Amino acid sequence: MTITICFDFGNTRLKAAIFENEKFAEEIVLPNDDESTIEKVLVSYKPQKTILSSVIEHNAAIEALLASQTSFHKLSHNTKANFTTPVGKPETIGADRLALSAAAVYYYPGQNNLVISLGSCITYNFINQYSQFIGGSISPGMEMRFKAMEIFTAKLPSVKKDWNFPLIGYDTKTNMQAGVIAGMTFEIDGFIDAYAAKYGNFNAVLTGGDTSYFAGQLKSKIFADPYFLFKGLYALSETNNL
Repeated sequence: MTITICFDFGNTRLKAAIFENEKFAEEIVLPNDDESTIEKVLVSYKPQKTILSSVIEHNAAIEALLASQTSFHKLSHNTKANFTTPVGKPETIGADRLALSAAAVYYYPGQNNLVISLGSCITYNFINQYSQFIGGSISPGMEMRFKAMEIFTAKLPSVKKDWNFPLIGYDTKTNMQAGVIAGMTFEIDGFIDAYAAKYGNFNAVLTGGDTSYFAGQLKSKIFADPYFLFKGLYALSETNNL
């Protein structure tokens, strides 16, 4: 059995997924990117292959550590991929969007795919039926929307998400929750409808931390997979860690 660890360093959390052959087995959250932390992971799981997707300024020393003990690949615009990027500056495409595009082509080949990722920001990633990443859009994520109202107004308070909000808020807190969470739902549905109207053979995938909640609220037909980015990283690891 081949063990592959896919590291995903995002803006809010450092995570890793363990794959046993091509089967997703487990997700772990890392407290930091210290060499000692990564060493413990390597000792615990004994992987043969590793891949790193990072959108932050991570500890560069861990790359040498991973390369010394495993077949290692760092995701970048130079990564050998199962899709093309006919956009103006492919080097500016985030590592997370590269992984999501790879997953779309790997699991839903020959379709026009819109992959929606719920993170610090919401990214809408369109990969056409010819396996080309065309682009998409980026909007503020849930926590960013709540934080923006707190920071850029004089009297609105700090509010956390609560799934039991009413459509019509009855106080400041529920007004803000309805505006953010229901607003995100309407936004996502709107984008899906717009893409579906323009492209045939269309498929939408929702991923990210709050996937399970939004998947149940959307009126559009979607595939929900909270580990879709990790699966894309695994596919890229198989292509680049030969």
